[in-house]
Amino acid sequence: MHPLAGAILRAAEERGLKPGKCSGFKSFSGRGVSGEFEGTTYYAGNKKLFEGNRIPPESAAFLEDLKEKEGIPVLVGSRQKIIGALMVAEKTRCNAVEAVEGLRRTGIDRIVILTGDSPGAAAKVAGRLGVDEVYSGLLPEDKLRIVRLIMKKYGKLAMVGDGINDTPALAAATLGIAMGAAGTDTALETADIALMGDDLANLPYIIRLGRSTLQIIKQNIAFSLLVKGVFIALTFAGLTSLWMAVFADTGASLLVVLNGMRLFKAGSYSVKKNQPVCSPELSCSKA
Repeated sequence: MHPLAGAILRAAEERGLKPGKCSGFKSFSGRGVSGEFEGTTYYAGNKKLFEGNRIPPESAAFLEDLKEKEGIPVLVGSRQKIIGALMVAEKTRCNAVEAVEGLRRTGIDRIVILTGDSPGAAAKVAGRLGVDEVYSGLLPEDKLRIVRLIMKKYGKLAMVGDGINDTPALAAATLGIAMGAAGTDTALETADIALMGDDLANLPYIIRLGRSTLQIIKQNIAFSLLVKGVFIALTFAGLTSLWMAVFADTGASLLVVLNGMRLFKAGSYSVKKNQPVCSPELSCSKA
């Protein structure tokens, strides 16, 4: 289920509202949905979904007012007019600030937010987190385009996402990271790494673990080549026997394994049980 749809259904349930049955349901990628209810076709989605119809002046003014509100406006209306909007505001993740600070400490010097939120809401979140750049009001193809531009300008890039809208960007990035517990199946299949929890503070841990793994791989390769090189030289000099070479090879393998076990101390995967998960909140505006 789309996160916005989930937020709307939860809000309706909290208000004691039961959804009616509709027919002719259609989905418009990156724009919204439509369905027929009691003989009338209704639409729910972003502004681009309604651009095919003439937007009345009063609705145009209403849309301008929505730009200043925090959250993503889900417009609701028919072919003739926009009835109102459902404002879905996703709280900043409980540990987002901690994650950004942790990434800074690992040497990541440029952090960018790509979001479908309104410019006002995106700017507020960016200010709280202290990121370098923020791009708002993005569709999936917009995120893909910006990811490619950033890679062209700065080089290697890691993209973190959890939704269907993030899938193209996850695939294009040098490293795609999907948030497992909240992520969609498509995002999980596309990403290179899937976190099995929602704790963003584990992103710095991934960086530390990756760097430690690469360092230990290099150490093990160098040590193995050194041992083999020494015994090849000793064999040609007639200073070693077959059994000594066998024992040396076995001992080197054990040392390589023990060195690899040091990765268990590279950091802790700080998943906290019963940690609150920040979910989208919904408010309503009438046109």
